Amino acid sequence: MNSDQVKGRIEQAKGKMKAIFGKGTGNKKTELAGKIEQIVGSTQALYGDAKEESRKQP
Repeated sequence: MNSDQVKGRIEQAKGKMKAIFGKGTGNKKTELAGKIEQIVGSTQALYGDAKEESRKQP
């Protein structure tokens, strides 16, 4: 597992928590920011997955 994968998964988790907090408090801005963080984290994790896959292939 490379650093992009780890950072991406962490960013996803932070975004999910922020989205839940925003939804629970009724703050649409915080909820949207959390969803954006999730997307950014997911993208970074996918990049890390692809990078890891390319290292495995000869």
